[in-house]
Amino acid sequence: MNKVWQIAGREFFATVFTKAFLIGLLIVPLIGAVLLLVAPSLFGDRNLTIEGEIAVIDPTGLVLPEVRGAISARKSPVAVDEIVERARAGGAEQMVLSVLGASTRLTLIERPAAADVEQEKLWLNEPTPAAKHLALVVVHANAVEPTPGTSNLGTYDLYVPPRQDNRAEVAVQGVMREAIIEARVFARGLNRTELTMLTTVPRVRSVTVGADGERNTVFGFNIVIPVVFMGLLIMGVMFAGQGMLTTTVEEKSNRVMEVLLSAVSPMQLMGGKLIAHMGISLLAMSLYLGLGLVALVSFSLFGLLEVKLILYLLIFYVIAFFTIGSLMMAVGAAVNDMREAQQLMMPLMMTMIVPWMLWWPIVQNPNSTLAVVVSLVPPVSSFGMLLRIASTSPPPLWQVWLSIGRGVAGVLGSVWFAAKVFRVGILTFGKAPNLKTLIAWVRAA
Repeated sequence: MNKVWQIAGREFFATVFTKAFLIGLLIVPLIGAVLLLVAPSLFGDRNLTIEGEIAVIDPTGLVLPEVRGAISARKSPVAVDEIVERARAGGAEQMVLSVLGASTRLTLIERPAAADVEQEKLWLNEPTPAAKHLALVVVHANAVEPTPGTSNLGTYDLYVPPRQDNRAEVAVQGVMREAIIEARVFARGLNRTELTMLTTVPRVRSVTVGADGERNTVFGFNIVIPVVFMGLLIMGVMFAGQGMLTTTVEEKSNRVMEVLLSAVSPMQLMGGKLIAHMGISLLAMSLYLGLGLVALVSFSLFGLLEVKLILYLLIFYVIAFFTIGSLMMAVGAAVNDMREAQQLMMPLMMTMIVPWMLWWPIVQNPNSTLAVVVSLVPPVSSFGMLLRIASTSPPPLWQVWLSIGRGVAGVLGSVWFAAKVFRVGILTFGKAPNLKTLIAWVRAA
């Protein structure tokens, strides 16, 4: 057993104290921090002004005056509170433009009601115009009042030039929407302010009432938590499994393995590698989990997280690691290079992809037949059960322990199979093995 720990220590320190490992470990949080800092400047240009002309053909004669008013209102500075109120009243386009970092300065070009639309379209692509031609709007005849005998109201047709910034189209649509609503309200002798007041119900924040007191509900938190924990589990298994696979293939191809096996047995070597890479993976998971907990504490959300989830994450990580990680190391021992490993890796990769593909139906209905089956059938049971435990409707405790028991049985089977393959394959060179060959090795070992 002492040799196993010596191998584990050698593998652990040889991997952890390298520049590649440290860079790979820190690159994800660094990228996240950089994105948080530079995202506002990348996705929003506060100095951009959407400026140009829009031509409007209005057969109703009622929309054009309102378009003038809407354009004039948008030329004046808009406070943040006013933007929010407009969005609540239905003018979400103004909020979109604010988020995208753009202001508007539009000029109205009035066209005759009987103008030829096909001729007017040519205006959009006139060469070197004095001002940029942003859009041609053709208001429907029934946009304000329905056609006699019907109750349906029309809208408008919008024509734009090619390769135009989408924010210009959003601005034009916001102006037209506002103008048509104002024209409809005026035609019926209604008061827009009163209508807005009657039809606006501000969205309120719900309050979660628990045994430990009351706190504001965080929208989406119950959906994010299961995904985050399953992501940590998949990352941990992939991180360790890929490391074991790569180092095993490299040591076998470089004949380092033969030197190691002159001092230790194949089982001692395999055990040491499993323990070392489990420690390496736990180190990475602890870093990311710690950063997540710090973020929750900084936003005063730590109380929303059940601490027992961390314990279950550790339990199911150990099960998933020994189940899938041992098989990945067996693949590394059986093949001659990484190209051959890809063929045998596909079933193991699918084991982790399937729960990721099914996370939404499992989280939405944790007690469905699909969720129960996925959480009780190894080797995907660790991923499925962790999703259910982190969901809004945790499974009964007996199902959790049944999943753990099945997972442990799966671990024993996987490690037994991997050990047989590792013992034969580690010193075998030549043709890449297939599943039939691996089974023959297991029987022979």
